[in-house]
Amino acid sequence: MVPVVSSASYDAARRRAAFIDRSDRGRIVVSGKDRASYLQGLLTNDIAALKPGEGCYAAYLTAQGRMIADLWVYELGDIILLMMSGEVKDVVLAKLDQFIFGEDVQLGDVTATYAQIGVIGPRAATALSELLQAVPASVLTSLHDHGNLRAAFDGGSVIVTRIVDSGEPGFDVYLERERAGALLAALERMDVAPLDEPTAEAIRVEAGVPRFHRDMDEETIPLEAGIESRAISMTKGCYVGQEVIVRVLHRGHGRVVRKLVGVTFDPEAPLPAPGAIVRASDRDAGHVTSACLSPGLQRPIAMAYVHRDFAEPGTRVSVGGASGAVSPLPFL
Repeated sequence: MVPVVSSASYDAARRRAAFIDRSDRGRIVVSGKDRASYLQGLLTNDIAALKPGEGCYAAYLTAQGRMIADLWVYELGDIILLMMSGEVKDVVLAKLDQFIFGEDVQLGDVTATYAQIGVIGPRAATALSELLQAVPASVLTSLHDHGNLRAAFDGGSVIVTRIVDSGEPGFDVYLERERAGALLAALERMDVAPLDEPTAEAIRVEAGVPRFHRDMDEETIPLEAGIESRAISMTKGCYVGQEVIVRVLHRGHGRVVRKLVGVTFDPEAPLPAPGAIVRASDRDAGHVTSACLSPGLQRPIAMAYVHRDFAEPGTRVSVGGASGAVSPLPFL
């Protein structure tokens, strides 16, 4: 069954503001004076360089350079908040715990404690500034990607982070689960539209944002998914899996066997299913990971892994007999 994308929700997210409950993500708090140096040796990005109010996107790898998870890292000044797919939270927490020896580091699973509400769209900052105490829209819009701050809402504190992984820039608001209903109700009173999952997925795919356990998994090397420019520091010290990444980048000149690419189809083509085989030059060239009927392009689009020989934009491919062409990411 083809997911139905709501034109009203899509228009709100792209032109005004929309909200979506992202509480299914996993959330881990890392505290203690050694928290940054401890994560510095485990994650791919430069955690030690983060100042309070800053954050970054990173990957957690095995020694073989395969992904355990991708994470968003927020330095709040007294703690570091990690956000990731809820499906891998327990694995990440267990593996992080294994590497605590004499460091002053404590881990806390706050997934069940906090709700996470995303507010995205051009007017997201304006909408939130009317709800948050003493936080003007200009302060929110001045936050860099992954920037963060603490604020007050409805008599209690919240954490606000700048997000880009939704496909449309905006903010995540973290607050106690029992207070989430008040925030959702306040957003609805301000005519911020609810964003349903199929429409949110279409926006993500149009932006070419890979999602763990959809477009990346435990067999993925970050270079295959094309996230290295955002997730990997090329100047920091050692981290788990670095040897493999450096070998591919320097000895292999960044060449990997497969690459995550976009595929655009003819407007009348059927929507391909995840896992569908991509064919090119009469051979199996790869497989689809995510797909949607793009409201912005008015045609089916997909993200897919293809062999590097077929990753050049414009390469003609087919999926289930439907004709398409390799497209650079993002689509929009």
